[in-house]
Amino acid sequence: MDDYTREDADFASDGTRCAAWLYTPAKSTLNNDAGLPCVVMAHGLGGVRNAGLEPYAEAFARAGLAVLLFDYRHFGGSDGEPREHIVVAKQQADWHAAVAHARGLAGVDAARIGIWGSSFSGGHVIAIGAQDANIRAVCSQGAMMDGLGALKHLTASQGVAHSIKLTAAALRDITRRKLGGSPVYLPVVGAPGELAALATEDAKAGYLRITPDDWPNRMTAGMLLTLALYRPGLQSNQVAAPILFVVAATDSICPPADVEAAAERAGGNATVLRLETGHFEIYVDDWFKQGCAAQTAFLTEHLAP
Repeated sequence: MDDYTREDADFASDGTRCAAWLYTPAKSTLNNDAGLPCVVMAHGLGGVRNAGLEPYAEAFARAGLAVLLFDYRHFGGSDGEPREHIVVAKQQADWHAAVAHARGLAGVDAARIGIWGSSFSGGHVIAIGAQDANIRAVCSQGAMMDGLGALKHLTASQGVAHSIKLTAAALRDITRRKLGGSPVYLPVVGAPGELAALATEDAKAGYLRITPDDWPNRMTAGMLLTLALYRPGLQSNQVAAPILFVVAATDSICPPADVEAAAERAGGNATVLRLETGHFEIYVDDWFKQGCAAQTAFLTEHLAP
């Protein structure tokens, strides 16, 4: 017998269908009369369900947790036009809709919902945890905790000219869409020197290592214009649930110091796991095994009956 089953469990967010998979363990010591605890998961910047997240969902399901893994509207298997369009408020609304959907699923204990995010969604889960006092546990891995800090880091590593070019592309995108035109897209990842949202030495090879072959390496450029205003780490002291912060100590994308500051701000609710690795290595090989094992133990402890 398989350790878990996986089925489609799509839901609506503001009237748009979001594609989701529901993982259900074949058997679980975490079950009770109200049902199973459930972990809600989604990816980071430009990411989709099958870009390195399935191994986490499978591990959590094997440990006895139900898992709802979803794509944001505009991405992957979800509906929404234009494609590959990122708006923080819409992604947060998708998170709330996913959590509400999980709470209403047959066989799920609505009082035991955990949330898991990585990279850009590692910041989202802090914001969602601050907004929803009934979340029971939060896992935040290699997270973008401070958009202002991330942009400063980007400018320092890629140069002022690169940041100016990104800003110009963002302005063109917003202007063109307001006038009814098609979006201006940027690659999510590129090689150093290429105009892409993420163009560090490890970005392109690291991200493409976990993405499916048909992953569209693009995003609407306009989001970059508002990134500095998105600082979810400042809300970590408002999260009622225990939080596991997984810090990628040599992260070239999301400054580790911003994650550590968010953990310090969370006080006694925070547990910190520091891994001496980079932003993309955390998804593979031994770093994945270490991080996933710690997150599995954390979730099963805090979502237990």
